[in-house]
Amino acid sequence: MDARQLEYFLAIVEHGGFSKAAAALHVAQPSLSQAMATLEADLGVALFHRVGRGVVLSEAGAELLEPSRRVLRDLAAVRDTAAGLAGLHGGTVEVATMPSPGIEPLTTLIHRFAELHPSVTVSTQAAFTPDEVVSLVRSGACELGLLGSASPVNPSGLDVLHVEDQPFVVVAAPGGAIEDGVTIRPADLAGQKLIASRTGSLMRSIVDDITATAGGSDTQIVTVVDHRTSILPLALTGVGVAVLPSSWTRLARRCGAAVAPLEPTAQLHVTMVSLPAHLTPAARAFLSLTGSLAARRLRDTTSSG
Repeated sequence: MDARQLEYFLAIVEHGGFSKAAAALHVAQPSLSQAMATLEADLGVALFHRVGRGVVLSEAGAELLEPSRRVLRDLAAVRDTAAGLAGLHGGTVEVATMPSPGIEPLTTLIHRFAELHPSVTVSTQAAFTPDEVVSLVRSGACELGLLGSASPVNPSGLDVLHVEDQPFVVVAAPGGAIEDGVTIRPADLAGQKLIASRTGSLMRSIVDDITATAGGSDTQIVTVVDHRTSILPLALTGVGVAVLPSSWTRLARRCGAAVAPLEPTAQLHVTMVSLPAHLTPAARAFLSLTGSLAARRLRDTTSSG
């Protein structure tokens, strides 16, 4: 067994078949097939079940996924360490992120990281729940995970760094009843049409509380969206008002929206998770930068309080 075989194995899984994996790897499909046949012979198990022209991962193949990713990441860490003795000179940081933390603090983190390490690429993978972020990090698909949750998280087997707490704000089209920068209470939203995400999210629970608090038949949810990136454009067109984490404030105002603090409100707990080991130098540098940002924001919050 060698690293090339493991790389081929993961490519077949990630691309959903031999032909697409061969194209992505720029190798001939017979060479790829031969490499897999050799790997299966060495291990003594079938990694794939052949179904028609396609393949399905076997139980043994599923068990090999996480160890394979870790082996390749460790090899990458060795290469990056050797190449980066005088500093980071290349490589990729893979970060799983939920939508709101993906606006902020991720924008600030990538901006600062690019200034410090311009030759390193930051690659982000979308996740929509804390469990999805944790799963991507645990499986080795991503080295780091940035998530937002209703309460602090502490997943077993992962290192946890609390980054910040984000209050929720009300975002609306300009020129309406919502005044930019003027704090409002849930009862002030009586009669408003609301944009919401699916049931189960903290954002949706706040909207549901508003409809219950504001009361009246004129206060209603007019649209429910799966993709939270659709919420700001909908608010800007005047479809309704939205409740979003404060991470969206700067972008919303740049787009011309009115943003009003909401009191009382819940807090979105933003956390970065990582494996205790198996981090490349680039990922360690990104994690260190995140820790510095978290410490600075804590000092700012303490001094302002």
